[in-house]
Amino acid sequence: MSIKEFVQKFYKSDALIDSEIMKTYLHPDVKLDWNSTKGLIEMDYNSMLDMANELSRAYVRSKVRISHIIAEDDLVSIRYSHFVKTIENPREEMLLAHFTTIWQIKDDKLYRGYQMSQFS
Repeated sequence: MSIKEFVQKFYKSDALIDSEIMKTYLHPDVKLDWNSTKGLIEMDYNSMLDMANELSRAYVRSKVRISHIIAEDDLVSIRYSHFVKTIENPREEMLLAHFTTIWQIKDDKLYRGYQMSQFS
C-alpha cells in the first residue's frame, strides 16, 4: 500500500472516534502540531488516543470527505471536511470543521503531523 493510500485508509476508517483503530495507524513517537481556533495544540500518542475517546462519547458516527490528497517522498498532504452525527440527533449530519494536514510517514505509521483547522 502506498503512503497516500495509507493516509486515505486512516481518514476513511473510524479512527478519529475509535482509539483502538487509531492505535493501528500511529507511530509510538507520533507528534501532531495543530493550529486551531484555540491556538497551537501539541499532541502526542496518548493525547491523540484521548481525543478519539472524547469524540466517541459525543458522536455516534464520523465521516471524512477528502477534497485533496498529495504524496511526495515520505509526506502526505490532505485537505478534508469532518462530519459527525451526535448521540442526541443521529439522523442529522453536522460539519465539525475543515482541516488541512501534512503527515510524515515513518515505519508505515503516522509520525509527524502539522494541521490547521477552521470551524464553519
